[in-house]
Formats: sequence, structure tokens, C-alpha cells
Amino acid sequence: MKQSTSTLLMVKPHGFDYNKETAEDNHFQTGGTGLSSSQITRAALNEFEALIKKISAHGIEVIVYDELATKATPDAVFPNNWFSTHSDGSVYLYPMFAPNRRKERRQEVLNLLTQEYGFTIDRIKDWSKHEDVGLFLEGTGSLILDRPNRIVYAALSERTCEKLVRLYAKEIDYSLVLFTSHHKLNQKRVLIYHTNVMLCIAENYSVVCLKCITDATERKVVKESLKRTKKTIIELSLEQVDHFAGNMLEVQNKNNESFLIMSTRAYESLNVKQVAQIEQHSKIIHSPLTTIENYGGGSARCMLAEIFLPRQEK
Repeated sequence: MKQSTSTLLMVKPHGFDYNKETAEDNHFQTGGTGLSSSQITRAALNEFEALIKKISAHGIEVIVYDELATKATPDAVFPNNWFSTHSDGSVYLYPMFAPNRRKERRQEVLNLLTQEYGFTIDRIKDWSKHEDVGLFLEGTGSLILDRPNRIVYAALSERTCEKLVRLYAKEIDYSLVLFTSHHKLNQKRVLIYHTNVMLCIAENYSVVCLKCITDATERKVVKESLKRTKKTIIELSLEQVDHFAGNMLEVQNKNNESFLIMSTRAYESLNVKQVAQIEQHSKIIHSPLTTIENYGGGSARCMLAEIFLPRQEK
């Protein structure tokens, strides 16, 4: 089983804007640059197109869904939260914290994969019913999957329910590494809303902020799991996490070359040693995502839905 895919799905952010419903616990949503709603959307569209151009230039397939995002779905640019795909032909649909984000779950997105790009979906596992009782699990924002080693890493938060994580790990037959992670907001310690802002798992390495895991026992368990699976550990500082340095995704191109996608803000926060460690394994792709980061509270990894589904031969 491969850790990285060569096909990504992205949703064009026609309706991108500051989402008040997610700002409640996403402390990475700062806004505050004084742009109008239309200016925010236009800037996000420009950042989106620039990122696609850079990814595609390296031979990585990017499928763009161009019809979902409206002002009713300001966070549709982050599709990895509402669905994930798997090599056995299954698709999981996830329960979302913010009511307006639940509108992002659209069958048309999955139809695009099957009808126009030849992917096969054998089963859809719809977990969205858990929203009705206030339990949430936001896709590969909440769940960091080490696919070859069958491990799921998850930082508990309001959007990552322990009960659902345990059920999920059991259903897909993965072992589970659970912990809590924090960062500082106005000198106060607050939970990090999504695991994928402080942990990235690649095939041969991990980029992680162990300092976010304040419980020493939990930190040790995470570190030992990464070592046991022979991942080179590239450690981030708390400040680098605030610059979205944990929000990265490894992908491959058609020639099986490895790339690590991140924002320019994340890249510029890295030191020379960290860049060298990454480049021992992957070429770095970075692009400016300032508007999407400031107003959406997510970065490059959040924008990328990995497609692992089997594909029909042409």
C-alpha cells in the first residue's frame, strides 16, 4: 500500500470567505487584512490557480471541481475534511463541526471521479449521521493515516471525537495513536483544532511539532511510533506551526518522484537544516496562500483531497 498518491482533487473557491461558524475553535483564522468579501474571494482564486499550476508542472494530476463553492460554502476549498478515498474502492464521508460545512458533501464531486476520470467507488461509508448527536470527525484533517503501516494518528479536539476515532480505526483495521495537542492564543494554551496542522506523515519521514503534545507520555508514544516505523523525524517549533509548517502533504508524480507541498509562508518559516532534511526525500513545492490561510485557517494540505481509488484502464 502506498503512502502517497499522484492524483489530487481540489475544489475551486468561488465562494471563499471568512467563516464565522468555524472561527469558534479554529484559532488559525485571523482575518484582519481589511479586504472586502469580493476581494477575499478574488485573492483566494488567484492563490488557488497558482498552486495548481505549480503542482501540475511537476507531473502530478490535479482534478478540479468547479461548481460547488458559493457563499453558502465558504470553506469548500478544504475538501479533505469531508471525504477520504482508499485503495480498496471505499470512500468515507465525515461528520463536520460547522453546519455550513456540511453542505460541502456533494455526490457530484464523487461522480466527477467516476464518470469523467475512470475511478471506481465500490462502497461509500457515510458517517455524517454522527453530526446529529454532536460527534465530529473531520477527515484527514482529524486523521493522519500512515497507510503502509496501518496506523492512524489523531489529536483529540472538538472536531476529533475519541469515540469516533476508535470506531474508525477498528473499522479500517488500523492501530491507533491518540493524543492531545496545543498551541498558544493570547498567552493561553488552547487545543489545536486539526491534527494536520502539527503532523505530516510521508513515506520515509514525518514533520511534527512534538512540543504541541504537552503530555510527556503521549509525546513519547508518538515519537516511538514514528521511530518504530522508521520515519525520519523533522521537528517543528510552536512558532512554525503558527505559520502552517505542519500543514504539508507528500505526493508523487507519474515517475514516482516524491514532492512535499506546502505554502510559501510555511516554507519560509523552515530553517536550513529542516529544508535539507526534507530534500533528502522530497522536492519541495510551495506557493503563496496568505489569503486562504488568514481567512480560512487552513493551508496547502487542507486544500488537497488525495485520490487512492482504483482506476479503470483506458
